[in-house]
Amino acid sequence: MSLVSSVSQWAVPMMVLFVVSYSYYKKVDVFDTFVEGAKEGFETAVKLIPFLVAMLVAIGVFKESGAFEIIIGILEPVLSLAGIPGEILPLAFMRPISGSGALAMTTETLQTYGPDSMLGYMASTIQGSTDTTFYILTVYFGSVGIRRVRYSMSVGLIADIAGFLAAVFICSIFLS
Repeated sequence: MSLVSSVSQWAVPMMVLFVVSYSYYKKVDVFDTFVEGAKEGFETAVKLIPFLVAMLVAIGVFKESGAFEIIIGILEPVLSLAGIPGEILPLAFMRPISGSGALAMTTETLQTYGPDSMLGYMASTIQGSTDTTFYILTVYFGSVGIRRVRYSMSVGLIADIAGFLAAVFICSIFLS
C-alpha cells in the first residue's frame, strides 16, 4: 500500500478523532453541538426549498417553450465559423442554469461521441471549468436574503463564457 493511499484512508478518521479530542479538551459537548448544527442545517434546507422549486419551474418552462432550441439555432451557424462545434452549444447554455441538466448533456455527449472524442474532451472540460451561476444566485443568495444580484450575475456569466471559450480553445489546440 502506497503512502498516498494510506494517508487518504486515514485522513478523515484522524480528523474526526482530532475534533472529538480537542472538543473534549475544551469541554465542549460534541453531541449537543452536532445536533444543534444538524438542526440549523435542516432549517436552512427548508428555507431553500421555495428557491429551488422556483428555479426548477423556470428551467422547465424555458426548455419546454422551445426558446432553448431557438437560441441555439440562431447561434450555431455564427459560432461554427469560429470553430465552436454546434453539438456543444446546448451544454454551454445549460451549465449556468442547471448542474444536473448539464451533467445529463455531458453524459449524452460522452455516450454519443465517446469520451476520447474531441466533443467528449470539450464537454468534460466545460463541465469542470464553468459553474451553475443561476443556481448559485437563486439558492445561495436567496437563502441569505440577497435580492440585488446584477453584478454577481454579470460576473458569473462572464466567467462561464470565459470557461467555455477556454475549454474549446485548449481542447482544440492541445487535444486535436
